[in-house]
Amino acid sequence: MAGRQGQGGGSGDQAGGKRAGLDFPRPLTTVDIVIFTIRLEALHVLLVRRGHADGEPFPDAFALPGGFVDVTRDADLAACAGRKLAEKTGVVSPYLEQLGSWGSATRDPRGWSATHAYFALIPASAAEKTLAADAQWFPLEGSTVKPKLAFDHAEILHAAVQRLRNKVEYTSLPAYLMPEEFTLPELQRTYEIVLDRPLEKSAFRTRMLSADLIEPIDKMRKGPNRPAQLYRLKKAAAPVYFARTFNAPE
Repeated sequence: MAGRQGQGGGSGDQAGGKRAGLDFPRPLTTVDIVIFTIRLEALHVLLVRRGHADGEPFPDAFALPGGFVDVTRDADLAACAGRKLAEKTGVVSPYLEQLGSWGSATRDPRGWSATHAYFALIPASAAEKTLAADAQWFPLEGSTVKPKLAFDHAEILHAAVQRLRNKVEYTSLPAYLMPEEFTLPELQRTYEIVLDRPLEKSAFRTRMLSADLIEPIDKMRKGPNRPAQLYRLKKAAAPVYFARTFNAPE
């Protein structure tokens, strides 16, 4: 489960106790979010350091951001995920997807618990703006990070990295990691960072320009070489699914 879960809005009867009209105890119910961005030429994930108040499991350990479902504020699981994302980053993610659910009698020492995991993508330009004091970006090393994670969050992180990399093979998801304005080489480099392998330049360019995803703007990026055309993600653009995976250079 997530960092600061003991302060996540769950009540005693929601978190494992009995409630009027119900004759059975309910498990702890939380939402956790794997938040990705690109920093320093590497894929990063946001982690939070847990508190050390009495009764807090895994004190001072790092964990995925999240917390208890708040039945008075969260209309559904996605709303809870969006709320926790905003609390930790101050931004609304352009892409949020449900990853899966994890639950058992042993994953939380406080009792039987279930968490519903999501993954989110945010641009690097927004990744540093308003992070919560207990939040920190960590680079991915394969599908892991250096800190030992609380609960079963290492397993959830691994699943999220695998889902992201698998979907990037045939979708436009890396576009949601881009700033408002970018060049095609910058977009290709983002794909390569996520996939951890190079891509063939001309085929990538053809595929991106033929998809109903990005549009040129009336600006050029100046540099040591000739100016490069700038693009932006089309408003309300849904992910594009390609018929084939991306090819590496021959």
